[in-house]
Amino acid sequence: MITIGLTGSIGMGKSTTAQMFADAGAAVYDADAEVRRLYEPGGRAVAPVEAAFPGVVIDGGVDRGRLAEKVLGDPEALARLNGLVWPLMGAARAAFFDKAHAEGADIVVLDIPLLLETGGEKAVDVVVVVSAPAEVQRARVLARPGMSEAKFAAIFAAQMPDSEKRARADYIVDTGQGLKAARDQVDQIVATLRGRANQPK
Repeated sequence: MITIGLTGSIGMGKSTTAQMFADAGAAVYDADAEVRRLYEPGGRAVAPVEAAFPGVVIDGGVDRGRLAEKVLGDPEALARLNGLVWPLMGAARAAFFDKAHAEGADIVVLDIPLLLETGGEKAVDVVVVVSAPAEVQRARVLARPGMSEAKFAAIFAAQMPDSEKRARADYIVDTGQGLKAARDQVDQIVATLRGRANQPK
């Protein structure tokens, strides 16, 4: 079973690319979706996050907007948050791998926004970075509801530069050329990895 670490900065099209890998038959683990579950009312992250960042819980769940105000632009606070949340995600990741193995998946994709920032590339076989030209990224992000120039700048500053991510990638999916081109790139990556896995040892 080949493990792909899929990552990319905000607005690069990572979620769409993850779905393309799923369409190609890979089992996909969505770290953001797991975080949302942890932040929901009753989620295991609610109490520790509220204790570390008072005032971020509304109606029993973590309000991501309020939390962002507490951590964006503050690397120490962001590191403290990651230190709380990442261990809680371990059980879900383990269950995902167990299920993928039981179902005979030959490729699994860990969709993790901060894969490289947190050293997560050490736990995967292949790193795939989703990228797009800076002007495309900017237009996509600023079109999101509730996004502002200041918020985008803060998120952008907290993430590893796209150029560095590209330099550390085994494969790059460029989503700036349209959906068909991106899907062709994903299909080629999957075909290459499957071909490698099927080679005689």
